[in-house]
Amino acid sequence: MASTRAKPTLPLLLALVTVVIPGPGDAQVSIHPREAFLPQGGSVQVNCSSSCKEDLSLGLETQWLKDELESGPNWKLFELSEIGEDSSPLCFENCGTVQSSASATITVYSFPESVELRPLPAWQQVGKDLTLRCHVDGGAPRTQLSAVLLRGEEILSRQPVGGHPKDPKEITFTVLAGRGDHGANFSCRTELDLRPQGLALFSNVSEARSLRTFDLPATIPKLDTPDLLEVGTQQKLFCSLEGLFPASEARIYLELGGQMPTQESTNSSDSVSATALVEVTEEFDRTLPLRCVLELADQILETQRTLTVYNFSAPVLTLSQLEVSEGSQVTVKCEAHSGSKVVLLSGVEPRPPTPQVQFTLNASSEDHKRSFFCSAALEVAGKFLFKNQTLELHVLYGPRLDETDCLGNWTWQEGSQQTLKCQAWGNPSPKMTCRRKADGALLPIGVVKSVKQEMNGTYVCHAFSSHGNVTRNVYLTVLYHSQNNWTIIILVPVLLVIVGLVMAASYVYNRQRKIRIYKLQKAQEEAIKLKGQAPPP
Repeated sequence: MASTRAKPTLPLLLALVTVVIPGPGDAQVSIHPREAFLPQGGSVQVNCSSSCKEDLSLGLETQWLKDELESGPNWKLFELSEIGEDSSPLCFENCGTVQSSASATITVYSFPESVELRPLPAWQQVGKDLTLRCHVDGGAPRTQLSAVLLRGEEILSRQPVGGHPKDPKEITFTVLAGRGDHGANFSCRTELDLRPQGLALFSNVSEARSLRTFDLPATIPKLDTPDLLEVGTQQKLFCSLEGLFPASEARIYLELGGQMPTQESTNSSDSVSATALVEVTEEFDRTLPLRCVLELADQILETQRTLTVYNFSAPVLTLSQLEVSEGSQVTVKCEAHSGSKVVLLSGVEPRPPTPQVQFTLNASSEDHKRSFFCSAALEVAGKFLFKNQTLELHVLYGPRLDETDCLGNWTWQEGSQQTLKCQAWGNPSPKMTCRRKADGALLPIGVVKSVKQEMNGTYVCHAFSSHGNVTRNVYLTVLYHSQNNWTIIILVPVLLVIVGLVMAASYVYNRQRKIRIYKLQKAQEEAIKLKGQAPPP
């Protein structure tokens, strides 16, 4: 909206100057004032006078209303009123046959009738030039009238208005829009500077207009969702965009198959996102277009993707019996559905995929808790999807008890702590007892805190279950203290005999060695004597 101001009532400024124009007999005509500065619509008194002494005719030419207030032999006083613009009234005289004149300058000032900042764009992109237009109607003198662009109270630019006061004038300003300009108020202010004429600086401000700026990244919204949707599942659809401004005023939404699912949008400082949870049903088309749309200002960014809906049931894996006795036959079968095919069944050599695969086995103890694995594949939109099933076979078999499970010979020291490790295995888990053959005494299986001499003997360990039984002999020898003493009595003499024999052998060896050395020395002495008695040659 434009801002208007009532016309002021300000003092009239006059400059009294006498203009002398030579005429016959040195006649002179003058006008007072020579210059006048007054508000638009004001009035001024003009005095025309002459020095002519002969036939004098004196008058005033002007475009404004005039009244002759007073007159004398060679002067007249006029009042000009409703002066609307700059003009030059003219005093003239006819002195005899000679004409002469003198003019004055009237300058009119006025405030602009209105100043308006033209409407701003609904949105302005950050980093782009923004042109603002200030419309000024009226105002004079234009040489002393300026237009100022304001952001809040901050002066951004100032330009002279120029032109004729009767012609409306539009002054343009260009600024570079930034994020900081979002929500800022812009306005135009006119300044009529009459200080050179001894008055003041008069201003008038337009109504402010608010600017909204926006900024978008070079990327498009990012869709984070699988390309394949399986019937019977709940899928999360997620779309986001970062680096936009102002994120709080952006709108982002997801559209699936032309419909908007229930969704939640989130706006943070510089990012937005939309999340939807979709229940995939048989009613969905096999292909669905997914759109993510972001709207900010007058801009729309969009990402599209085509999703494929498929129905894929897991393969059916069956065992003719989940629990069987050892030696029974079990049929293992895997069957695929929904156009898928079996690609793998454990226990079967690899073969080309077929809708069904099966085989039969004779259950043994090694098959107990054996897992059978079946995998089916389905091709969807050029991708192979897999689903698996697993079953476990339970085989019932009798107890097992061998050397690794229960050692046959044990030797324990009387009074020591020992552990009897004898454990049978089977399905169901067998029970086991160990009893001495001689009297049926029970030997505890597990930790024996104190071994006693009377535990010595041969034991029969018996493992049994609903599927059979098995036995194993265990021989336990207990070393008690009296046995230890006899052992020492026997060992000491044996050791003494051995030591004596060693010492005797050493004595004999050393004596024979000394005799040999003695005999050798005697032989050497006899040889030297014989050599000394021999005659010279």
